[in-house]
Amino acid sequence: MAGHSGSRRVIYAALAGNLAIALTKFAAAAFTGSSAMLSEGVHSLVDTGNGALLLYGMHRAARPPDRTHPLGHGRELYFWSFIVALLVFALGAGVSFYEGVIHIMAPEPVVSVKVNYIVLGLSFLFEGSSWLVALKEFRQQKGRQGWFQAVRRSKDPSVYTVLFEDSAALLGLIVAFAGILSAELLEIPELDGVGSIGISIILGATAIFLARESKGLLLGEPAAPDVQRQVLEIAEDDPAVQRANGILSVHIGPEEIVAGLSIEFEDDLTAPEIEACVERLEARLKKEMPQISRLFVKPQATGTWEQRRKAMAEASDES
Repeated sequence: MAGHSGSRRVIYAALAGNLAIALTKFAAAAFTGSSAMLSEGVHSLVDTGNGALLLYGMHRAARPPDRTHPLGHGRELYFWSFIVALLVFALGAGVSFYEGVIHIMAPEPVVSVKVNYIVLGLSFLFEGSSWLVALKEFRQQKGRQGWFQAVRRSKDPSVYTVLFEDSAALLGLIVAFAGILSAELLEIPELDGVGSIGISIILGATAIFLARESKGLLLGEPAAPDVQRQVLEIAEDDPAVQRANGILSVHIGPEEIVAGLSIEFEDDLTAPEIEACVERLEARLKKEMPQISRLFVKPQATGTWEQRRKAMAEASDES
């Protein structure tokens, strides 16, 4: 799991900040009676739990293959990332919306409003620090890609999940501040509840986006085009290979790829020679591309591969 050291650092930073912030927000909400502050406390508590679930998912995903999971447990991280998205929606957005509606229907003026401002300011400082850690790690991962393009192509949900959660937290703090301030200046306590509903909308949108990305990873996404191209080049470089027709690949973890190669071997090869070629390919891929955790090779004529590839493309267009 050495490849996840950056991800773990991001999650630990978020965990520490969110737990301290949640306790502070709950204390301020109990003291002042602010609905928006209570929603923010729930939000930070949910984020704390989500960080713990991501760490648990990373721990489970690191287990080696066994008889019941011969390809490994890498998708455990994707599963728990999906659960995190559901929790953001159900607990974060749901509770915030409920609190907002209750406060609008039965408004109560916020007392000691300065306490809320102090807590919101400190929370923004701590959340911003966590956000900067996640942003730095994500920028290293994305390279020259655009932000949303990098998220769509990323196979490691741990970093961008924390980044989006922290971004939603910062936006939520701004909305909470606006709700509390407007309720105080205009003497309309219902606006504090409106702020809480605004927070729920932000969390709901974040949860839907994260759930959509996690769903794609759970269903199985192929390796990046450059990774597939490199595998084919390595295969075609072997003297026993006449042509590497194509590759079918799927990520079962951020750094775990199962690849199936369609290869047309030289016509005069015997079965032992083909087996030796496959072993050479496995050894070279293990050395040069350790992310290819499993390799399956199918001897296949080029024409047969092209027919099946076209059939798959047609089926994809129809769906």
